[in-house]
Amino acid sequence: MAGAGASFFPVRPQLAWDFAALTDVGLARTHNEDDLLVDAALGLVVLADGMGGYKGGEVASAMAVSLVHASFARWSAQGGLQAPVRVVRRALQAATDEANSAILGASMSNADLRGMGTTMVLAAFRPQRVLVGHIGDSRCYRLRNNKLEQLTRDHSLRQQQLDAGAITAEEALVSPHRNLVTRAVGVEPQVVLEMHEHTARPDDLYMLCSDGLSEMVPDAQLFAVLARDLGLQQKAELLVSVANDNGGRDNISVVLAKARIGDASEAA
Repeated sequence: MAGAGASFFPVRPQLAWDFAALTDVGLARTHNEDDLLVDAALGLVVLADGMGGYKGGEVASAMAVSLVHASFARWSAQGGLQAPVRVVRRALQAATDEANSAILGASMSNADLRGMGTTMVLAAFRPQRVLVGHIGDSRCYRLRNNKLEQLTRDHSLRQQQLDAGAITAEEALVSPHRNLVTRAVGVEPQVVLEMHEHTARPDDLYMLCSDGLSEMVPDAQLFAVLARDLGLQQKAELLVSVANDNGGRDNISVVLAKARIGDASEAA
């Protein structure tokens, strides 16, 4: 029996993460302006949806993904994997700053790339926590206990109108402003990566996606696919298939990450 005044703090399990990823051009576009990366060893996922200029979108998204990854990998090599979340936050913002400066510089120095930029959603998966960051309207969802929750809030004119009560949720679905983002990587000299920390639990399923998925697949369908008894890669393939069945009007990208009880040696 614990002595007087002693407290009992349950030890949360160390979690490991399994991943699946897929990107698809969709049915209406001629090339894919989305890009994504999964580095299981770092526990890092980055997904970007580019925009603007002749091939500018695909250049911007590829630059964002590769530069954020390279910066975070350099930081992690210096002992970052054991760092507290507040330090991880700073590392991810610094990586985003590097990508933002490089994309803006390339846009200003190359007429073919003028005006390019990209949305971005990323996540750092740790043994007991998940840090989610986003810029623009690429999203992160979480399925937990048979409930699907959108963890990110779009940086878009449509979301601003919703928040102000200027349009209803039903009107938002067909809003002409639904693709107008108010924050993007590579457009302004500075950009803030909005970040939120989440406690991880066994069997949590996180989904990061571009708006080519979230705009084409209603939440009810997203839930129906994510809740099915399928492997992660099968779920990713089915999500892309449903988006295309529903019209496939944009490039479609998705990353799934599922938590399982592991040990500290294999958890990121």
